[in-house]
Order: sequence, then C-alpha cells, then structure tokens
Amino acid sequence: MTDSPRLFCFGLGFSASVLARRLLKSGWRVAGTHRSAEGVATAVDLGIEAYQFSPDHPLADPAAALDGTTHIVSSIPPSESGDPVIDLHRDALVSLKSLRWIGYLSATSVYGDRGGAVVSEADALQPVSTRARKRARAESLWLELWAKHEMPIHVFRLAGIYGPGRSALDQIRKGRAKRIDRPGHKFSRIHVEDIATALMASIETPNPGAIYNLCDDEPAPSAEVTAYAAELLGVDPPPLVPFDEAAKDMSPMAREFWADRRTISNRRMHEELGVGLKYPNYREGLSAILAESG
Repeated sequence: MTDSPRLFCFGLGFSASVLARRLLKSGWRVAGTHRSAEGVATAVDLGIEAYQFSPDHPLADPAAALDGTTHIVSSIPPSESGDPVIDLHRDALVSLKSLRWIGYLSATSVYGDRGGAVVSEADALQPVSTRARKRARAESLWLELWAKHEMPIHVFRLAGIYGPGRSALDQIRKGRAKRIDRPGHKFSRIHVEDIATALMASIETPNPGAIYNLCDDEPAPSAEVTAYAAELLGVDPPPLVPFDEAAKDMSPMAREFWADRRTISNRRMHEELGVGLKYPNYREGLSAILAESG
C-alpha cells in the first residue's frame, strides 16, 4: 500500500474530472464513479480506478472501493430522499478513518431570489425551486456528518459553471445561443479550472464545517456574455429578445434559472482560501477557451 493520498470522486463529472486529472499529475491515486459502464471504462483509460454508481446502483463493495481514501469529492445531484451517496453509503463513510477532507459540490441556487442583492455564506438559505430545496437538504445531510461524527466536511456553492466544450462559444457554434434582455439581471459564473484551484486550496488548508461560494469576480448579464462570445468568433450575435417574450418558450428548468436574482460574494474564497482566479471574468475565460480550441 502506497502512502500517497487517494482522492475518491463520487461522480466523475465536468468539475470533478478536472480536479482528478490535476491530482493524478501530482502523483495522487485517484478513484471515482460513473453512472455507466462506458464512463467507467473511459475513466480507467485515464488512469482512474473507477466504479459504477448511481442512485439505483450502489457500490458493490463500498468498504473495498473506499479503502485507503484520504479525500472525497461528491458532485452527484441530490435525490428525492436526500443525497444518493449518504443514502446508500453513509455507514461506509462514517467508518472510514483515513479521511482528511471531504468536499460536497452544491450550488448557489440554495440562496433563492434576493432581488439582485449580494449574498454571502453567512446568509440564511431561501431556496425557491424544487431543485434548490433538494440542494439545501443535501447540504444539511453532509454538514450533519461533520456535526455528529466530526467528519471533515466542506461545502462549495458553485455559480454557473463553464469551460471548454461548455460555454457561450459552444452555444453559438451549435446555433443554440439566445440573447435575452432582462435589465439589471446579472449572473455569477466560474470557469471549471478555477473550481479545481479552489478545491485544491481547501485540500491544502482544511477547515471542516466551512462553506465557500465559488464564483468569479464579475457577475454579468447573460446577453453581454453571449455578445462577447459572438464577437470572439467573428459572427453576428443572436437578436436581443425581451425576457417576457423569451420566457414563453422556456423549459421549467430554464424558468427556474431565470427566476432567481442575486449577486454572489466570493470574498471568503479569496480571503480564507487565498485563491487567485486564473479567469476573474467571463472575457478572460472565453478568450482562453477559444485560444485553446484553436
């Protein structure tokens, strides 16, 4: 058994995979889960010890899968009953004595609608949508493990995530971009690489029970971001559509997304974790994505 740290990712999704690849390069052992057998095979090809897991497919042998794990990150969405990882493997987690750090990836939607006001980690949660209420419930379950069992839980509330393959640039290229005009409505966002940077900073300076908002330094209207992406690509931006008109054709999920107005404070991320963002605003983030894609 090697003494190198071992990260276990419940959910090798967009954000967790970036962290996993970085730590692999640093000599860590990395394991994780994927919903499908095909996803497991892809992870194995990258050097990750992978297992199939979903709310209806628990780990076959959780004790063996988690053996030697020092760090855990969970990015799996909440379930109807709470959180799939805790629902299925709470006892295995509690009995794991090697743990130094656990990060639960939540969302800023738990703050609800604040009329555009600035919210910080000290503010009470006011989730409005069903999805946001589930997120808040899952957060409480993870933090309960810290309160009752002194497990090293950290909660990260992520703003809108973007990065290579998942940005306004891709939406324009696919012909799916919309430029919705809702004066005064700004969104917070964060580049996926900066999420990994913040998680690594927390790993280096653990503070069990802590909650951090992860977002960049410049909330901005969605229409502004789309227009800048079109400018980078040298194409005309989509026409500006008034929000009330656009809302008629929105999916329920999109309407939930637009219903909440708030500005996220990332002061704690900067001051307590010492994070310096590589992409402090959407302009730098999108420009870098375009440069990388050629």
